[in-house]
Amino acid sequence: MTAVLDEPGAAPARRDRRWSAPPRPVWEEKPTPAGAAGKGLVLVLACLAILFPLWIVVVTSLSSRGTIDEAGGLVMVPRDITFVAYEELLSGGQVTRAAVISVLVTLVGTLFSMTVSVLCAYGLSRSGSLGHRWFLLMLLATMFFSAGLIPTYLLVQTLGLTDSYLALILPSAVSVFNILVLRGFFMGISQELIDSARIDGAGDFRILWQIVMPLSRAVLAVITLFYAVGYWSAWFNASLYLNDQDMMPLQNVMIQLVQKQEAPVGLGQAIKTGELSGLAVQMAVMVMALLPVAVLSPFVQKHFRKGMLTGAVKG
Repeated sequence: MTAVLDEPGAAPARRDRRWSAPPRPVWEEKPTPAGAAGKGLVLVLACLAILFPLWIVVVTSLSSRGTIDEAGGLVMVPRDITFVAYEELLSGGQVTRAAVISVLVTLVGTLFSMTVSVLCAYGLSRSGSLGHRWFLLMLLATMFFSAGLIPTYLLVQTLGLTDSYLALILPSAVSVFNILVLRGFFMGISQELIDSARIDGAGDFRILWQIVMPLSRAVLAVITLFYAVGYWSAWFNASLYLNDQDMMPLQNVMIQLVQKQEAPVGLGQAIKTGELSGLAVQMAVMVMALLPVAVLSPFVQKHFRKGMLTGAVKG
């Protein structure tokens, strides 16, 4: 195929279309006005599908008993706003104790899980570390093979962890997936930077604390959120290993209240006498359970793309 050459002084010939750059994929092209409008409509409908149920839950939790009785159940239009349900829940009864337990378990468990995961991921990211390949294969094997529920329960019982808050932390303290994501991110850090720190006399713990972790804020924030949400939302371990109702976290109290229709200790009489609506109490407990995650997620959202994708691609 010959290209058309322009003669001196002549107008430039039109470039052959066959020499132009290939067309971009459909998903990289600029959307048409109809396509942009369609995407906007889908996003609006998706947001409404998420926010509308949350709106109903919040409004119902703030409604008086009369408003709930008039609506015949869930309330969509706010009227006669009252905080009686929240005041009763936070007045020092079972719900308050369960919320404190959930907060403490989440904080301690997240700190423990992040410590173990960061140390393990950093060791596995150094190819010359002792038993690097064998430890990595052992961790990968646990992602596909599990002993099962009964052996896990027998192990927890043998260790004497039943009716202990450690039973809410240790059985699910480490996630192999999170370790692999951290490992992939740590492997992306310049080896020359680490080698220069070693020449200056820095040890592994100092390198991890002063070099690797400051450069890994994005992935650390994301993994911390994963662990924190997991501990905050966990209910199965408590129902399996705890027999004392006073030790139950908030999620288990919410299950008793919403599914089993059992009023928390201290609220049963208030509901029976008509001072409180049982439905308002249920919605208020759900709001309390959702609030921490809803507040923390926007602050970590900006780190999701950098933290997760970089760790996944470079691992």
